[in-house]
Amino acid sequence: MGPTQILQSVDSEMKKSIAKFREEIRKIHTGRANPSLVEGIMVEYYGSKAPLKQVASINIPEPRAIAITPWNRDDLTNIEKAICDSDLKLVPQNNGESILISLPPLTEERRKEMAKLIGREKENVRIQVKQHREEAWDKIQELGQTGSLPEDEKFRSKNKLQEIINKYNTEIDQIADAKEKEIMTV
Repeated sequence: MGPTQILQSVDSEMKKSIAKFREEIRKIHTGRANPSLVEGIMVEYYGSKAPLKQVASINIPEPRAIAITPWNRDDLTNIEKAICDSDLKLVPQNNGESILISLPPLTEERRKEMAKLIGREKENVRIQVKQHREEAWDKIQELGQTGSLPEDEKFRSKNKLQEIINKYNTEIDQIADAKEKEIMTV
């Protein structure tokens, strides 16, 4: 594997990390209803666990409400229990046919908690980026030590690697800042 393939591999890994980061950030509740808030909740379904989005339809009838209609009414209690057991602190209302979740307006304290959560997710993805960079740099150095990569090419590769890292760190900051702004907007 040459330096070009190493850099392409790092770029690919970074894209995966950023996609996962976007997914985690989307789940953070902003006071507005969003299906992604609940679709990953694991529900007891025929003896195993399945994501909520696989056992019910999730709709947004109002800006601050989520309606969940299971494919099978027998699953209502399992869905309700899964929502109550989740760490989202949501209160489901079961009407016998569907479940309605009303999202309370965010208090200033809750907004700050959400901003801290975004900060933690941002730090987690930055750690992943750093690990990817270190792994790639180790591989590039290995090529230099075996003599299959000239010294000047090694340092050109290091600079290209840093450009890739900088690009993704900037993207991480933009994603986190946009979500934080969305949360802090009253």
